Amino acid sequence: MNDYRPGKFQYLPLVIKNLMIINGLVWLVQITLLKRYDYDMSRLFALHYWRSELFRPHQLVTHLFLHDPKHFTHVLFNMFTLWMFGSTLENIWGSKRFLIFYMICGIGAALCYMGVLTYENMNLTRYADAFLSDPTFSNFVPLDNKFDLGSVSNFDMEGLKNALANGDPRAVEIAKIYVHDYVTFYRNIPTLGASGAVYGILFAFGFMFPNRYLYFFAMFPIKAKYVVAFMIVGELWSGIQNNPGDNVAHFVHLGGALFAYLLLRNWNKHRTDFY
Repeated sequence: MNDYRPGKFQYLPLVIKNLMIINGLVWLVQITLLKRYDYDMSRLFALHYWRSELFRPHQLVTHLFLHDPKHFTHVLFNMFTLWMFGSTLENIWGSKRFLIFYMICGIGAALCYMGVLTYENMNLTRYADAFLSDPTFSNFVPLDNKFDLGSVSNFDMEGLKNALANGDPRAVEIAKIYVHDYVTFYRNIPTLGASGAVYGILFAFGFMFPNRYLYFFAMFPIKAKYVVAFMIVGELWSGIQNNPGDNVAHFVHLGGALFAYLLLRNWNKHRTDFY
């Protein structure tokens, strides 16, 4: 697809401008509510696993407008990337089509990640049930190795495992309570941020302008198609590794890129005019 710019190029198109404003304002509200009233908006508006007591259908949309209130870089990076790569797309497609594309990528990414959450939670439940039905050291170790139970607290996991290995009955009861609480905690982990939609925008830019050069550190030119390929491979590798200490939802990013590809392919198949 050829590189193309319409006659009137807006450096801050309407939809992107409003998305940046909305995300910024919501982030400020998150901070205010958390600091003044100790209320975490993610409980109601972030995306939760469908079997979580905190899940609500509207979260498939609202999670796109929330970001980590403790890290400004989260919302800053997403909004900068949206503007940097999305401006060209919105100028080409128009505001309506761009917004549709953005929302489909974001919601599609959430649906993909819901499948990942289902697999992970079912896997955790299987390991946890094996231990709870037979609370032995040999059943506890695979569970801890797979999900790194001590990563969410300062609990002395090594001490607990040593006590289990020695057959301490108190350790058995403590471990059963801890595993039960961990399953509940894992089920209720929130996912928030516009990253799924933003990765869809990144993919679309690389798809439409594969040979446009992107300059990293203002020095190193790399074609957009290689950046997108590296991005996808990197996210897939990180997602497969499933490092318990990694709190990045890599499959959300991949889901956004997947839906971007499917949508762009459909538009091309039906010869939808991008311009």
